[in-house]
This record gives sequence, C-alpha cells and structure tokens, in this order.
Amino acid sequence: MVVGGLWLAVPFAAGQQRSAASNHPDTFGLGRAATAGEIEALDIDVRPDGTGLPAGQGTAADGARTWARACGGCHGQEGEGGTAAPVVGRDPSSRPPTVGNYWPYATTLYDYINRAMPRNAPGTLAADEVYGLVAWILAKNEIIATEAIMDAETLPKVAMPARSRFVRDDRRGGPEVR
Repeated sequence: MVVGGLWLAVPFAAGQQRSAASNHPDTFGLGRAATAGEIEALDIDVRPDGTGLPAGQGTAADGARTWARACGGCHGQEGEGGTAAPVVGRDPSSRPPTVGNYWPYATTLYDYINRAMPRNAPGTLAADEVYGLVAWILAKNEIIATEAIMDAETLPKVAMPARSRFVRDDRRGGPEVR
C-alpha cells in the first residue's frame, strides 16, 4: 500500500481482522532464555524501603574523594550545580529541585547514582563509592551527620525533608485504575 509516497507493508487487507487462531508459532527461534546469572547482573533496582541495596558502606569523607574525582566537574565542587543540576539546597521554593528539597527517599538517591552516574560512565562506581556519595550529598544537605555511615541498614532509615510532600501510589492495577 502506498501512503503519501511511502510504501507501507500491511499484514492483511483493509477491513479484515486477524484471526485469533493464526498460524504464527509461539516463538520464532530467535535468541535464548536469559540465565539466572544474567538476570541477577541486571537486577540492580533499589526500592524506597531499601530492598535491593547491596553490601557495602560509605561516609561523607569517603564520598568527598569520589565527588572530587567523578562528580564535581559537572555538579560543582560543593554540589551547587554547574553544567549539571545542583544536588545541595534545602529551600523548597528554589529551582531546580535538589536532593535536599525534593527527593522523598534516600534509597532512590543510591539507585539513581548507581544506575546513571557518572554521566560519561554510568554503572562504573563500586557499591562503597555510591554509599559514600550518598553520605556526602546527604551530609551537605544537613540531613545526616557528617560522620554517619550509610549502608543497607542505615540508608532506608534516613528521613528526607520532602517525604511528607509525596503520596504513596498504592494502586494495584486493573479496571479501577484509570
């Protein structure tokens, strides 16, 4: 079929409906099932309650070294922003939002840094480096003490200043969700 000068492949004639009992196979023999190890390597998400946090730990002092090496060039030496958004600031009316005035869960900070930072090499930081960066950012925002140790046990217990401004989405799906 030609539409606007382009050839379009049409699987069946206009007005026809595809039969529910088609002759297509369940699989086409492409690829293979992922192994448990492959799935585990990709299963790196961290939930607000801390589920998924790995072993490791870090302090603000640890994070300061990683920040200077991997983060300060974009986010500013003190987290004030630069070519990338600021991460330090507690005033809820300031724009753009920061970790200190917007993020509801400290665990999602770990998740984001672990998955997406540094921008030029995401996913390359070790768990201890990520915990250190989280501690550094939280300490700079005066949310935790500078000497606090962040790990899988302590991080989910951090009370973020903006948590009360978020409503938990407890929908389970189905017809009642629109």
